[in-house]
Amino acid sequence: MIILASESASRKAMLAAAGVAFEAVPARIDEAGVTAEMAGRPVRDVADRLAELKAVKVSLRQRGAFVLGSDSMLEEERGRWLDKPGSLEGLRMQLRALRGRSHRLVSAAVVARDGEPLWRHVEVATLHVRAFSEAWLEQYVAACGADVLSSVGGYHLEGLGAQLFTRIEGDQFAVRGLPLLAVLGWLREAGELTA
Repeated sequence: MIILASESASRKAMLAAAGVAFEAVPARIDEAGVTAEMAGRPVRDVADRLAELKAVKVSLRQRGAFVLGSDSMLEEERGRWLDKPGSLEGLRMQLRALRGRSHRLVSAAVVARDGEPLWRHVEVATLHVRAFSEAWLEQYVAACGADVLSSVGGYHLEGLGAQLFTRIEGDQFAVRGLPLLAVLGWLREAGELTA
């Protein structure tokens, strides 16, 4: 069994569906402080750092266990980072900013044990958002609302959020918040899953 340093419903659902035995233990790190401190750095470095901090923090409390930390960052095509929308109006504003443009979603995973990072992986996907109407945006906000406020970008690809896109380049698991295939590969190498 591994420890997932997250309360993310999407990450828990992916691991469970893949047959991975895990326990979820939230890391509760200061994500806003870390991203502010790392402003100007490449987005993949920030996602990797957040994933590492989560894994290391929980691994110090869960001695001897493999702890998986993960984080996702969104970078719009002009280089600006977008975070979780936080409110319905924030969701509208964020989706308007993404409308008709592409953005990169970077998902990082780090496994730590006893405070030491053992493995890391970063996956990048490019998502192309269609030029949706204001009427569709209002339908989306009414249908998804609070359910997507805790997701970077304000969408769940496995739900109505799929209608936002014309094309996705990259791994859909990474878009959902965890580079699952790479994680499964590491778990097999580590003997946590049958090879």
